[in-house]
Amino acid sequence: MKRRPFLKIAGLTAGQCAVGLKSSFGSENSEAYPTRILGRTGEKVSIVGLPGLSFTHDEQEKCNRTMKQAQEQGINFFDNAPAYGKDGDCEKKMGIGMKGIDRDKVFLACKTKMRDKEGARMELERSLKRLNTDHFDLYQMHYMRKDEEVEQAFGPNGVMETMFKAQKEGKIRFIGFSSHTTKSALKALQQFNFDTIMFPINFIENHIFGFGSDVTQLAKEKGTAVLAMKTMCGGLWPEGVERTRKWWYRPLEDQETINMAVRYSLSQPSVAVAIPPGFIDLFEKAVVAGRHYHPITKEESEKLTSIASTGLSVFKRQQIAHAGPLPSCQADDYFKYCPCAHA
Repeated sequence: MKRRPFLKIAGLTAGQCAVGLKSSFGSENSEAYPTRILGRTGEKVSIVGLPGLSFTHDEQEKCNRTMKQAQEQGINFFDNAPAYGKDGDCEKKMGIGMKGIDRDKVFLACKTKMRDKEGARMELERSLKRLNTDHFDLYQMHYMRKDEEVEQAFGPNGVMETMFKAQKEGKIRFIGFSSHTTKSALKALQQFNFDTIMFPINFIENHIFGFGSDVTQLAKEKGTAVLAMKTMCGGLWPEGVERTRKWWYRPLEDQETINMAVRYSLSQPSVAVAIPPGFIDLFEKAVVAGRHYHPITKEESEKLTSIASTGLSVFKRQQIAHAGPLPSCQADDYFKYCPCAHA
């Protein structure tokens, strides 16, 4: 998207709601795709984003076609990172695909795992080159977990120095971060008025130990938009269940369940965009779910609660490792059932 003046608009507007279930990804649809305001940025973004990680599994031609069809459908939030794919493969593929679409109609987000100033600058410049753009609409610290990472980021010669300088240079417009633990997320949100936070907002994780609720509440108070990742995560693979995809967690496959899972995430406070798993076909199903979004109903919530009651948490072990023990009522039997607890 074109650079625009910073607009101080707190909170989120409700997404536009489409009705009916006839459309599918790639087909023509006269209705505008549902959008929301991205927190204080004032930017209008599609409620489902295109995950650059999905380009891991497919050849360039399919990636190009996916980007073109996504834009035609009204998907304008594109997300990527240098950590996606071997040697930045996903950035490179999206960069080639960018040549075939209108850059001014894309809200392009990227990330850095570097916590130091120089490392972050190196990754920023490399990502700009790979993605064939002169700026990112959103640049994020990637995969925050520990207190020490937050402290390093804001300390002398930390990544935030690069963020602020690059923003003045016009190379990034808005600043965000992604996190996998409540402790690091809350600590970072308290340090600075970030424009966005990317965090797991998933019905199974929330059912098992309330994961995500504290983060969305503070984000709402701060006017920070939430990018919901792991929206379509079905939990860890249960022991004895065939792994139908080569993926570290079990993604949802059924369109009806995906519809409910996407609705759940988008119904949480401050959530602006749902980010699907790293597969193009699952992104396509998420696009369908987003087109027919409505706030989740009581009946749908009850169905998801039933599904979640047999799910295995993806994040609880990491939460315990980096944030200390959970209350006993939340930690019961976790290590008994988690297949990777003793890995």
